[in-house]
This record gives sequence, structure tokens and C-alpha cells, in this order.
Amino acid sequence: MKRILFCISLLAIVASVKAQQPAMRLWYNQPAHFFEESLPLGNGKLGALVYGGTQKDTIYLNDITYWTGKPVDPNEGLGKAKWIPEIRKALFAEDYRTADSLQHFVQGEQSASYQPLGTLNIINLNTGAVSNYYRELNLDSALAHISYQQNGIQFTREYFATHRDSLIAIHIKANQAGAINLRIQLTAQTPHKVKATNNQLTMTGHTTGSETESVHACTIVRLLPQGGKVIASDSTLTLTNADNATIYIVNATSFNGFDKHPVKDGASYIDNAVNAAWHTQNFTYNEFKDRHIKEYQQIYNRVKLQLGNKEYTNNLPTDQLLRRYSSSTAPLPEAAQRYLETLYFQFGRYLLLSCSRTPNIPANLQGLWTPHLFSPWRGNYTMNINLEENYWPADPANMSETIQPLIGFVKGLSATGKHTARNFYGINEGWCAAHNSDPWCKTSPVGEGKESPEWANWNLGGAWLVNALWDHYLYSQDKQLLQNTIYPLMEGSSKFFQQWLVTNPNKPNELITAPSTSPENEYVTDKGYHGTTCYGGTADLAIIRELFMNMQQARKSLGLKPDKEMDDKLHRLHPYTVGSQGDLNEWYYDWKDYDIHHRHQSHLIGLYPGMHLQVLSKQTKDSTILAAARQTLIQKGDESTGWSTGWRINLWARLGDGNHAYKIYQNLLSYVSPEGYHGKDAVHHGETYPNLFDAHPPFQIDGNFGGTAGVCEMLVQSSVDMTAKKPVYNIHLLPALPDVWANGEIKGIRTRGGLTIDMKWENKLVTSLQIKADTDVDVNITYNNKSSKMKLRKGGIIKFSSCK
Repeated sequence: MKRILFCISLLAIVASVKAQQPAMRLWYNQPAHFFEESLPLGNGKLGALVYGGTQKDTIYLNDITYWTGKPVDPNEGLGKAKWIPEIRKALFAEDYRTADSLQHFVQGEQSASYQPLGTLNIINLNTGAVSNYYRELNLDSALAHISYQQNGIQFTREYFATHRDSLIAIHIKANQAGAINLRIQLTAQTPHKVKATNNQLTMTGHTTGSETESVHACTIVRLLPQGGKVIASDSTLTLTNADNATIYIVNATSFNGFDKHPVKDGASYIDNAVNAAWHTQNFTYNEFKDRHIKEYQQIYNRVKLQLGNKEYTNNLPTDQLLRRYSSSTAPLPEAAQRYLETLYFQFGRYLLLSCSRTPNIPANLQGLWTPHLFSPWRGNYTMNINLEENYWPADPANMSETIQPLIGFVKGLSATGKHTARNFYGINEGWCAAHNSDPWCKTSPVGEGKESPEWANWNLGGAWLVNALWDHYLYSQDKQLLQNTIYPLMEGSSKFFQQWLVTNPNKPNELITAPSTSPENEYVTDKGYHGTTCYGGTADLAIIRELFMNMQQARKSLGLKPDKEMDDKLHRLHPYTVGSQGDLNEWYYDWKDYDIHHRHQSHLIGLYPGMHLQVLSKQTKDSTILAAARQTLIQKGDESTGWSTGWRINLWARLGDGNHAYKIYQNLLSYVSPEGYHGKDAVHHGETYPNLFDAHPPFQIDGNFGGTAGVCEMLVQSSVDMTAKKPVYNIHLLPALPDVWANGEIKGIRTRGGLTIDMKWENKLVTSLQIKADTDVDVNITYNNKSSKMKLRKGGIIKFSSCK
């Protein structure tokens, strides 16, 4: 009888949920003076940072394929594998100092650097005082706006970067005829030449390095005025007495793939840029704008979020809103707090949509945006957390298109990673990737024999990435993608690690990794040695355990027989251990961390983004490991860098502690001043810049994406159980809802199993719910302290097996 009543209650709350999300916009009452105040635009390949000055509007331009370097040498590191047995010998003799030293012989060249494309300056030739300034980035339409008054005339500028038409457009107008007078300049920090002809600026150049060994680019800027006169001179265009004007920016580079030389086998970048410039004549500005908004909103509008039930008018500039969010002297009203939390969530979605749409070229440390000739950490792909974190919100926040560049990138890594496996590790099966990469799909260790093994010598990057791709399959249910692409990548990675594992000298029935490091962390042994290289590190084994378990599930999904050899090695992996302080040991022994508050928590990968800590706890009916993971987070504290804070939101949410997850989310939204600002009111301890970019510091985009994913994880969690004949997807609604979000609604959030969920909740209880399934799927859904199994049919027809 209870099962029937529960089914009736579930049916009763199935309704159409339309989240009443307020308008999402960042706005400011002054121009940007620093990079961290600029407004980012992007079409997934071409990006712009809009400063919005009234006398000089600086716009930094980026192309996500504009990197130094060339294809990797397949013979890099050939013969370095001979040092692996020597390192193991030192480790098993507990001689960690020697092992650390020998690790330098197993390092390769540095990765390439991401570089800015150019700088466009729009110089206002009008003079006079400026008033009523307004600058805005509208996330709902991906449009930026600038407006101000000068000499009694209203001037406006509108900007967008369109994926559909592969261009950046700027429209400038005034409410008085003939009032627009400006000069356009195009320049670059990299080697370049600019030529002005008629209504066009053409810039050609290449990234830093030899002209014959570098990526080349051609940037074309077209100025199309209504009225007025254009004069081309050297590298500038001057427009006088125009009624309005449109500027189009297009670009093409010679980058032609990870394995193609950018000059000898480069793409026809000049022809491609010219063709793109011709395309600007095919539509009017308003038509380009309409096409842009329609294409963008097809993805962006899938998810709407409303936190709380009080309306906010967005009457504070975003930088002030952010400052007051964490202020104890001038706290924000509740509605304003919920608005900023929602805005940050949607800003993360906006950023990923804007920087990850180019085949095989995923979002880098900068996403797409940098004003620096040499970005921090080369702007590269850091694969010991940062690249993976970039894509945490892609599936749950309903933007699966954005993960396609990552899939293509990993395919490239698998090709170069075979050489790294052979040359550096002496393994001729499968592939691996270290912690730093670039568009050339570098997989070898970096460091050039001079850098610390704690980051340079880690070789688990490829395994972590294929685990992320398996997770994408669980969301997408794309069996063809799994069979043709994801599974072969997983299989190649697992073959390498089956060979990389060695017998534990202390317990011959166990398998461990050696040498091992825990990304960027350091230990102090019981004898006082402070080092980085060890054996049997927990993070290594966590990633490998997750990989082997995912391989089991993937093989079952494809109807393949179990891999008995891999299964045997899975069960022989050295188990998790709990330290004397109740924490989860990061090292083989119960050693102390050199920095107990260290930003990395790599040994918790099995909790999030992995799944196996919960699986193991459920299988053994023992929550000791989860309790130890919780104690580890308590030890580390709540203060960290931006990306690490984003990770900790998700970890606390996965533990079901919504209030603690929310506390960390609040920390992520703490204001920090731009790096170059040193005024009396400067704040240099915080995690979000005025333009809502994440502060590592300096800027790294991964924290933005970790925050967006964290909101999803607090609202909905999902997993798969494949122990039965058919997979069952466990869906938990509001599993870690903070008290301050007691009321709200969300539309379009995704779960594993190919489900899309719309729901509304009041007083922390779900009051309306709609579930749509992409395919037939068995589900165990938990909400309002109840659980029920049901069968969902493709297309949203819900049938409840518990009612039968």
C-alpha cells in the first residue's frame, strides 16, 4: 500500500516547471582599467576582452589555436626509461632522496605557450566631458553593451562574438547624425605587419619564435559606416562624421592539427581569413546579431535557475555587488545574495559555451582569454586537475556540445602518448600522458631535468581524462561514441597501467605504482626527509582503480566479456588506509603533509569527480573511508586557491553536506582586486575578480567551472549501478541543499542515464517535478526522504515499475 501511495504522490507532483530566472547581466558604471575588469566575449575560437573606454576602447583579441611550438618529436625521451628501475631500486630501499634526484633524468621538454592574437583600439576623436556611463555583459544573449553621453549626445556600442558566423561584430551608433568620429588601430605583441586599405585593416604575423617554425595568423578588420568618410593610413582607419558604424573582425591561423607542421603543412590561413571577411557581406549587422542570439540561446536557455523566492532588481554594479557579498559591515539583502550566486553559476555556463567549440582544442587555463604575451603557466593544459575541472559542468549543466573539443584532444594524446609510454617508461602497450600539454598533444613529462617531480613526473593525466570521457557517456548514452571513440581510448590507457603496476615489496599480493607522486604535494617521512617521490601513492591508485572499474562497466555496456587479467589487478591494488588522525592517507605510509592545508586533494579523486569511494562504502557497508575523506577536508580547511575551492564545493556536496558546500561556495565568491590595482581599498585575498573571473591568483578559469559544477552537485546527484543485468541509474534530488536555498527551482539540469530534470522545491522539499529521458532507462529516484524504482521510456513517457 505504501508503494502505491508513493507512486501516486510522485505522479501528483509531475508538472511542467518553468524556472523564473531573472535577467543575467554583469554591469558596471565605469570602463575597465585592468584585464580582470574587462568583459569576455567568445565564439569558441575567437575571443575578445572588451575594456569599454570612452576615449580609447581597448579590445584584446585571442584565437584558441594561436600557440607557440610545433608537433612533438616522437623520439623525445628515447632511452630515458632506463632510469625507472633505478628509481624503483632507490624507493624500495626507502632512499627517497636518491629517488627524487633520479626523477630528473625522466623529464622532457616544456609545453608550448598560448599567446594573444592582437589588440584593437577604437579611439574616440570627439572631445568633451563624459557622463551617464554604463557597461554590461548580458549572459542571456551573449551581448556586451557600452553607453555614455558626451556633449549632450548619447553614444552606444554593442559587441558580440558569433559561433555560427565565426566573427566578432561591433556596432557603434549615436542619437545625432554625423556624430561618430573615431580611429581604429590594430596591433599585436607577437611579430606582425598591418596594412590599411580602403575600409579594411589586414594584419599578418606569427607566434613567438622562428617564422619558419611557428603558427601564423591573418586578422582582418572591416569598417562599414553609414554616412561619413573613411581614410586609410598606414595601419589605421579614420572615420569622420558618420551616423553609425559596424566593425567586423575575422581571423584564421595556420594551425592544422596536432600532427601537422604549422608552416610546411599549415592551413591556408590567408585564404581562410579572406573568405571569412567576404562572409561579412552576406548579412546585415542585425541579421548577424539575430543569428548569433538564436544559436547561442539554443544551448544557453536549456538551464534556468531561481534561488529563493524574492525578487532582486540588480541595482548594484557587479563589482560592488561582489564586494558587499562577503562584507560584514554592509551585507547584501538576501535576494541580492541569491542573485549573485545564480549569476556566477550562469557565468560559468556562458564562459564554457564561449571558449570550447573548436574541434580538438579544449579550453585552456585561460579558457580563451589572455592579454599577456606569456600567460601564467604558459596558459597550457594542466592535466593534474585543471583541464578536467574545466569540463565538470559540461554535462550536468546541459552543454554537452562543449565537451567535443576535449574528446578530440584526448584522441590526439593517445597518439603521442604511445611514444611517451615507450620512450620514458619502457612500455610498448597503450598510452599515457603527463601533467602539461598543448594543442600539439604533448604527453611527455616536462621539467627539462630541472623541475620538481611533484608535478613534472606525474603520468596519470591520460587516465584521469578518459575517466571523464566515460562519465560523458553515462550522461549522453551515446553507445556509438562509446564503442568507436571512448572505449578504445580507455582501453589504451588501461593497457599502459596494467603494465605500469608493480608488486608491492611489502605485500607481494598487492600492486602499487613506483615511482609515484601526489600532484604538487610534498611529504615529510617519519625520519624527517621532505620529498615528493614515493611508491604506492593514493592518488595514483585512485585514478587507476576508477579506470579499471569504469572499464568493467564499459565492457558490460558494449556486451564484451570481462577482462579477467584487469579484474585481477583491480582487486590486487593496494587499498585505502586511514591515518592516525582519522584522515585518508595520501601516501603509502602515514606520513605528514609538508603543508597540511595544501591546495591539491588528489587522493580524494575517488570521491569526486570519481565515484568509487561511495561504491566501495556501499559494497562493504562500511563508511570508514568516507569518514576519512571528510576528516581530510576538515584538516585542509576551507581557505584555498580558486580552482581548489571549486573542487571542495563538489567534495562537500558529494558527502551530502550542503551547508558546508555552500560555505565554500561563498568563499569562492569573495572579492579580490585586479592584480595591477594597489589603491587604498585594494583587496588581495579573495577568489573572484570584478568581472567574475576566477582568481587562482592570478586568473585561471577552472575555478569558475568548478563553482558551476558545484551548484549542480548540490541540487542533483546521479550514479550508475551495473551489478544487475541492466544498469540502474540512481538519482538523488536535493542531496546537499544548503539551508539558505530552501526555496528555488531549476529547469534543464542533466543526470547520468540521459535524463533532464525540471524541479521546484519549497522548504527543502520537492513540490513539482518533470523528468525527460533520452532513452529507455531504469531509475531509482530519491527525494523528500523517499526512494522508488521506475522505468522511464524514451521521449519523456514515464512508467512507474513500483506501481505494478
